[in-house]
Amino acid sequence: MKQLLTVITLAAFCSPTSAKPLKVYLLVGQSNMQGHAAVRTLAHLGMDLKTAPLLKAIQNADSSAKVHDQIWISSIDTSEESGVKEGKLTVGYGAGGREPKIGPELTFGITMQKHVGKPILLIKTSWGGKSLNTDFRPPSAGAYTFNEKQIENLKKRGKDLAEARREKDERTGVYYRLMLGHIRKVLGDIKRVYPKYDAKSGHELAGFVWFQGWNDMVDSGTYPTRGQPGSYDAYSKNLAHFIRDVRKNLKAPKLPFVIGVMGAGGPIAKYSPDQMRYSGIHGEFRKAMAAPSKLPEFKDNVTAVFTENYWDGQLSELVDRRGKINAKRRELAKDQSLTREQRDKAIGDFTDELFSQEELKILEVGTSNAAYHYLGSAKILGQIGRAFADALAKLD
Repeated sequence: MKQLLTVITLAAFCSPTSAKPLKVYLLVGQSNMQGHAAVRTLAHLGMDLKTAPLLKAIQNADSSAKVHDQIWISSIDTSEESGVKEGKLTVGYGAGGREPKIGPELTFGITMQKHVGKPILLIKTSWGGKSLNTDFRPPSAGAYTFNEKQIENLKKRGKDLAEARREKDERTGVYYRLMLGHIRKVLGDIKRVYPKYDAKSGHELAGFVWFQGWNDMVDSGTYPTRGQPGSYDAYSKNLAHFIRDVRKNLKAPKLPFVIGVMGAGGPIAKYSPDQMRYSGIHGEFRKAMAAPSKLPEFKDNVTAVFTENYWDGQLSELVDRRGKINAKRRELAKDQSLTREQRDKAIGDFTDELFSQEELKILEVGTSNAAYHYLGSAKILGQIGRAFADALAKLD
């Protein structure tokens, strides 16, 4: 009898009805959420003892990319004919282009799945060059309102104000709605993305990561006093509306939310003299991005991750130093007395003076894009993705 009870008890625990819902994570933003780190830059992870474990989680021993059977993803990808890319998580779910790329999704998924210990689903909706003030503007923020300076500029350009407002209204909130549309489409037929999904157990929206900001930060029209204290307060208010509206529209009132605070350039205290001219703008915008995480209503369910902490100072300095080579090349091009071979030799000698062989290797392997795209560095974006997952795990 005792053995029979044991069998019944085990059967109850093993029953499909006792399975937990599939955890679903939403990754949303603009180009840095898309991810512009070329897959070839993954090698840089292995050149640092701190990040080498990430590379082992991403690649097999022969450097081929691992395909993660426990992690599934549906990602907006405008370079695909279907407009979306789906399947098991691996490299190549970054921004579309000539070479495969990664974004934060790769290490986020790997890290999050380890926290959960079961299969997970990622839904990524990101488009480059999109603002919160217009493109992702949430319904509760109301209509976009032109400020006095914008109205004055429109009049100077001979623009009809009513027509300008209509054009703005047509653009406002478009990507907020596209985001919701794709999320709902995937959630409405999860088996299409994750064939082993157990519909009886259902799913749970377990986390939202927001990684956006560049288009707002550089928008001097919407934020005419940018760089001054409080100049980006409107962004903070809109982001708070965004969080509330996302939770309402997805019927997930306590959805854990991570704000990936823009940090391209690294900690402001470590800025070079040339960078310091942007310190006010960058500093005020970062404060504005993080501000909603400090609101009492979001206590313990919204947090900010300061991505500046994962900036690679060495890599950035090497990129800056490389600029001297380009300047030298322009200088030599003006000297018509030099042959091409002489110019090439002069550039080679100058390069040898500026860089060690190890530094040249790091520079060659580590970067694939501009500073505003975190240098197109898998080492930087890989650490950011991991940090997003760790932050969400603490909110769970």
